[in-house]
Amino acid sequence: MNSHCAWIGLGSNLDDPRRHVELALEELDRLPLTRRLGASHCYVSRPHGPRDQPDFINAVALLQTRLSPLALLDQLQALEQRHRRVRARRWGPRTLDLDLLLFDDSVMSLPRLSVPHPELTHRAFVVMPLLELAPALSLPDGSRLAELAQTLETDGLAALLPTI
Repeated sequence: MNSHCAWIGLGSNLDDPRRHVELALEELDRLPLTRRLGASHCYVSRPHGPRDQPDFINAVALLQTRLSPLALLDQLQALEQRHRRVRARRWGPRTLDLDLLLFDDSVMSLPRLSVPHPELTHRAFVVMPLLELAPALSLPDGSRLAELAQTLETDGLAALLPTI
């Protein structure tokens, strides 16, 4: 069974969001057939979408997994449910959001999953933590993350110091 690299975006803005993100980072390391290879710092960011909600805490993790993209998505959604994720409105507040951003160099568009994540290139709160972990990373279309980062608005985005 082949091993794959998967990049996961994490976000939370409810019920001690930094704790949700930090716990989820630990829990990602315990997914079946998966281990966490690295994680960015946590970042604080303004809400994307409705502004009538608290700021978000975001991070990115790199996983090595033998799961398929859909099996990994199932595991991520189960982890969201363990954190009492409620999908009340699009881009609304949440206890935990886990997005499969990249899976190797795969490009796929399925009813339940699109990889690369369709919004990845528009979100500084995803690109900057990705860049922290992998400064030389290129997307499947060949575009370099470092060049993309220079085009994004980063006002309101700040890295947080580790809590430990």
